[in-house]
Amino acid sequence: MLTELALENLGVIDRASVTFGPGFTVVTGETGAGKTMLVEAIALVVGGRAEAHMVRPGAAEARVEARFVTVAADGTETETVLCRVVAREGRSRAYVDGRMATVGQLAEIGADLVDMHGQHSHQRLLGTAAQRAALDRHAGIVLDALRAARERVTQIDASLAALGGDERSRAREIDLLRFQVAEIDDAALAGPDEDQVLEREEDLLAGAAVFREVLWAATELLGGDGGGAEAVARAARLLAPHQGLNELSARLAALSAETSDVASELRHAAESAEENPERLAQVRARRNLLRDLCRKYGDSLGEVIAYGRTAAARLAEMEGYEERVAALSAERASALADLAREQLVVGDARRAAATGLAAAVAEVLRGLALPHASLVVSVGDRESDPAGEAVTFLFSANPGSDPLPLAKVASGGELARTMLALRLVLSDEQGTMVFDEVDAGIGGSAAVAVASALSELGTRHQVLAVTHLPQVAASAHTQVSVEKKVRAGSTVATVRVLGADERVGEIARMLSGGVADDSATAHARDLMEQLSRRGKSAGRPKGKPRR
Repeated sequence: MLTELALENLGVIDRASVTFGPGFTVVTGETGAGKTMLVEAIALVVGGRAEAHMVRPGAAEARVEARFVTVAADGTETETVLCRVVAREGRSRAYVDGRMATVGQLAEIGADLVDMHGQHSHQRLLGTAAQRAALDRHAGIVLDALRAARERVTQIDASLAALGGDERSRAREIDLLRFQVAEIDDAALAGPDEDQVLEREEDLLAGAAVFREVLWAATELLGGDGGGAEAVARAARLLAPHQGLNELSARLAALSAETSDVASELRHAAESAEENPERLAQVRARRNLLRDLCRKYGDSLGEVIAYGRTAAARLAEMEGYEERVAALSAERASALADLAREQLVVGDARRAAATGLAAAVAEVLRGLALPHASLVVSVGDRESDPAGEAVTFLFSANPGSDPLPLAKVASGGELARTMLALRLVLSDEQGTMVFDEVDAGIGGSAAVAVASALSELGTRHQVLAVTHLPQVAASAHTQVSVEKKVRAGSTVATVRVLGADERVGEIARMLSGGVADDSATAHARDLMEQLSRRGKSAGRPKGKPRR
């Protein structure tokens, strides 16, 4: 349930804060006063589209905050605060319980909190998808199994398509894969670092003469008579007798041993550094081969190895094409059988529920001043449309008239009442329902009937409605007035909850079309009393928020 709404710099509203209670609340005021801005404010905090023109002239940004309270089955209350900031320049911002969020997150949360119905939202009833969704909701049809069956068929079809096209194209791909796999396998790569190892060997072989000369010189400096190793050893022996120099003596002894080891390795390397043109040619040829593989299959030997594994797996798959196709075809036949079964389950459920939904809506329509209205819910037949996807609402407002699609025969007022009837028939989990002038285009007894319906809906849900009809306003449990004034050359709208006497005055104004006189005031009191008695017979709004 929406408990509080705060607005800053939204349209003509400078600053406003409204506290809402349970039941049916109407928003009234002169045309252009800013009533619809309250609806747009609620739409914004539940993820609606933000536009720069919504920002009040002279302000840098508009801000809307809404507090919702929901009650779980065990009676636990949860409070949620949603916030939306609309900038004149730049992107809008969203917050949930004071923390930054995305607009998508607002929409996801808002879908469980508010059911929005704008001035033209009833037009959605004209679409097959909306009509099918309404039927599913009424019948409690769960589509998970049907969606899963369709997804399985789609996945199998994708796997079949991935196997390749016609026989000729498959043969070309197999030949290419065989060549690539053989080329990589024949290379017998030693590992991803083979080229680095060969590079070092090539460097040694190419400069063998120079390396040998350098190595012998270094060997002589370290291991020759009077060389570095002998000098370090003499220094260690000089320090050894002196106890206070034990640490330095030990370090020199260790250095002497290490120097001797290095000198020995230098000598071995110098003796091994022989020119080997044959081996040098082999190393260079091998490196050229590795570079060619990298040019074809990857930027590194590691990528070449990985490509080879992938190509081998694809080749095995392609060479086993017939077996794979047969397996997938059998799997597809099974999936299609499952899909056909699920389609019939859903379709039969839709066809069985269609009559009940039509009868329930027609019954409510009679209470909405459409006594002769009839509704037929048409569902596709089992042969051509096993899942019953083609759902069409056929409407007739007058006796003797053939039911035709809503789009062809229903007026704006009839559409609004049909939508309202659906809302009364369908079970809704949303705690708050918002209507923006869905009563437009109706009057007289129809207005009274719609007013009573909205009031009855308010006994089960929190209902907010923007209206110009005094009958609807008089049936409400709470009335909010939006009034536009000019202050210091600027238009400002104020929002406030009306008391009992103020409600009489406002409804009298609506009845008279302007300034209320005594007759309009008396009429307003009578209308409120009359509709109040109807409301009491329908039930009282629940005082706790609902989900």
